[in-house]
Amino acid sequence: MTESNRPQPESTDAAAANPPAAFRCGTVAIVGRPNVGKSTLVNALVGQKISITSRKAQTTRHRLVGIQTTGDTQYVFVDTPGFQTRHASALNRSLNRAVTSTLSSVDLVLFVVEAGQYGPDDEKVLTLLPRNTPVLLVVNKIDRLPGDRRSEIMFPFLEKMGHQFPFREVVPMSAKTRDHIERLLGIIRPYLPEGEPMYDTDALTDRSERFLASEIIREKVFRWTGDELPYTSTVVIDKFETEGRLRRVFATILVERDAHKAMVIGSKGAKLKQISTEARLDMEKLFDGKVYLELWIKVKSGWADNEAGLRAYGYE
Repeated sequence: MTESNRPQPESTDAAAANPPAAFRCGTVAIVGRPNVGKSTLVNALVGQKISITSRKAQTTRHRLVGIQTTGDTQYVFVDTPGFQTRHASALNRSLNRAVTSTLSSVDLVLFVVEAGQYGPDDEKVLTLLPRNTPVLLVVNKIDRLPGDRRSEIMFPFLEKMGHQFPFREVVPMSAKTRDHIERLLGIIRPYLPEGEPMYDTDALTDRSERFLASEIIREKVFRWTGDELPYTSTVVIDKFETEGRLRRVFATILVERDAHKAMVIGSKGAKLKQISTEARLDMEKLFDGKVYLELWIKVKSGWADNEAGLRAYGYE
């Protein structure tokens, strides 16, 4: 989309002569294959870590809303699971439903790809993009390209991507660079409709502390087990109690086999202790108060390929 065709904010002269611009509020879906940096992007756009991240595919499993209210705009970002194409389990079908249902009810879509990388999994997500909703192409991780070859790689890549879909705009960026995040927010704003805020202006997400606690624990499990532990592991909050600024969290880590349980526990319980410590510290930072955390591990074979079991553990 050319500069002249982009939805334009009101000019400086018009703003001086007229009342302030009307408040804008809208929903923005962030979609892409696994591991292109969607959750990192959501956290940067919101300005607070609300979506967990790891190198393991399928880290994001739920539709998660992140909210950024600044000045006369409320951005409602919807982080979606990476669209799954390789395993036809009940869990993956649930993840894919979360993606497709989100795309039907937003004001704008950010299709995220990794700079210089576009393959069959990206193309599969591309086929899901709506034709009646504006779509921006966000080319993430440009900081990972070698500086002396960045232009050499990016120019043909952007030209190739321009032929894939009628994107309104193409935004090369790094989600780790604050200036890039501010620029993206400015590009998004004109696409949002005028209207009242959907959430309180100090809200960061639509999810409960109980949900966020389970996600933080799951992130630490993935980070400390690496590629050893299969993706079919999850966390269930058995009890979440609040006493003033103290939270008491009792949770169970579900794995599929006894061998996986040993991986999470580690030698003399060292790995489980590290998972618990890091999860507790992250919760205390997010909840702004002390957290008492107890973790157990339970073997539950086949839970990820059972529709009823998925619903019982909070999957849609």
